[in-house]
Amino acid sequence: MATTDGRQSGGVDARLAGAVLTVDLAALQANYRLISSRLTSGATASAVVKADAYGTGIGPAATALWAAGARDFFVAHADEGVTLRRHLADARIHVLNGAHAGAEEAFREHGLIPALNCLDDVARWRAFCAKAGQPLPCVLHVDTGMCRLGLDRREYARVVADPSLLDGLDIQSVMSHLASADEDSPQNAEQLALFRDVRGHLPMGRASFANSSGVFLGPDYHFDLARPGVALYGVNPTPGSPNPMAQVVRLQAKILQVRDVDSAETVGYGATHRIAGPSRIATLPVGYADGYLRSLGNRATAYIGDYEAPLVGRVSMDLITIDVTAVPEAQCRPGMTVDLIGPHHTVDDLAAQAGTIGYEILTSLGRRYHRVYADGAA
Repeated sequence: MATTDGRQSGGVDARLAGAVLTVDLAALQANYRLISSRLTSGATASAVVKADAYGTGIGPAATALWAAGARDFFVAHADEGVTLRRHLADARIHVLNGAHAGAEEAFREHGLIPALNCLDDVARWRAFCAKAGQPLPCVLHVDTGMCRLGLDRREYARVVADPSLLDGLDIQSVMSHLASADEDSPQNAEQLALFRDVRGHLPMGRASFANSSGVFLGPDYHFDLARPGVALYGVNPTPGSPNPMAQVVRLQAKILQVRDVDSAETVGYGATHRIAGPSRIATLPVGYADGYLRSLGNRATAYIGDYEAPLVGRVSMDLITIDVTAVPEAQCRPGMTVDLIGPHHTVDDLAAQAGTIGYEILTSLGRRYHRVYADGAA
């Protein structure tokens, strides 16, 4: 449904929700365009929208990315691809986890492109193509150092020795995946050298190598098709350096109650925070059931305007408490909002306080929030 200012909204009714998650689709589009502008001539950027577009909502996010120019999309699971197809009729949708045995017909029905991650995948997809009477599109994934999915070195050597193993396939891309692109690691150069060898022996289709951080490693890593993911959603692809990406999400919780405390009391389960002097404690209707991680207890900060308010006590299932002693009372009353993620406190900031990474923060975003999608018109 549309809000009064023309933005799209969804999720829990705003009148009933305890918090509002705003997804800035214009910022998402700006991030896609920024990454595209960093690529060498001839290289294009796809968009990774797995895990419900990193928690932001696959429908609105993918539609905005399409409007920004993305034509290739990557998901992890086939069911994500089926969902995405409902929103994008003409996109090239690649499924990183491939086609499981028995799922092949669904891939053809919905126009999904499987990654072939081992020789068994190759053989099974070849058999399906033969049955269909035509080569069907696929991606050939070769492992160059992740030791996860992709043809391992022995399988790769077999394909090099016997290229007929790939007969009957429409290989649209050959891909690999960087393991340490967000670090100054010698593994990056090692994987690059291996992938160049792969392309020498397997020149078919486009070469796809760089993830979000890989784009920022430089032109040598770009090849034909980059696969940015988390950077599109505002997470810093260059840790240790200023974040070049625009912030996409904002999480604001409503204040339920403000309590004046003038004695030495404790806050929350386990009495892990003790109040030392006169204080004001605000209670917010967000907890670990909403993806606000339990590890944030006594570590996180929130903001009311420009005022910092530390989280005190443990994160419980549905509630957290923050110390608002330093916040003017006029800005801290029941019904007013607090930024848990916002201009002063990014996804990366919250992740650092939780002892995790921005990926987990985004993909944990809960379903009890009212969601607002800011205008993402191209």
